[in-house]
Amino acid sequence: MNKLLLKPATKPLLFALALLPFAWLVYGAFADALGPNPAEALIHRSGDWTLRFLCITLAITPLRQLSGWHALARLRRMAGLFAFFYGVLHFLSYAWLDKGFALPDIAHDIVKRPFILVGSAALLLMLPLAATSFNRAVKALGAARWQALHRTVYAIVLLGLLHFFWQRAAKNNVADVEVYAVVIAVLLGWRLQRRCYTKN
Repeated sequence: MNKLLLKPATKPLLFALALLPFAWLVYGAFADALGPNPAEALIHRSGDWTLRFLCITLAITPLRQLSGWHALARLRRMAGLFAFFYGVLHFLSYAWLDKGFALPDIAHDIVKRPFILVGSAALLLMLPLAATSFNRAVKALGAARWQALHRTVYAIVLLGLLHFFWQRAAKNNVADVEVYAVVIAVLLGWRLQRRCYTKN
């Protein structure tokens, strides 16, 4: 399995797979295949994929350590960048399709609506992680500071989950939220258990 992940074609293939949700959203928008409310579908589905890629990013380290497939670590950066990509798409879809890029209306929404506030905060926290996801940034910051910065992904995924919960709770539809909550609890709980075990 290590050899498979190290093949030159592996990353391009996974990159293409990660773009499939975006391709489907673009196709659906032009083919009128996103349902009766295309704008809402585009906003919600891009948000869903943001949270999914955050979970995928967090899942890579446990999978690598439990399986011994150390080459999986090379995919973590790409997964994180795709989480940021879909997060930006999610925000731009809201800003364009819901607010027409009217900055005063967007600012008012961020201040007055808690679920938009926490979603915006999560996206802002993702920005420095995306900007420092390259090897030069690791060297410039130093490994310890770089790792400390990138641990904010834990806060980001919790803010993302809260954003998702408040958005769905308004429509009394939290079934998907419960699934994400369990996945995130397992991923963060595994890290906490490992840290406690290491200290002991």
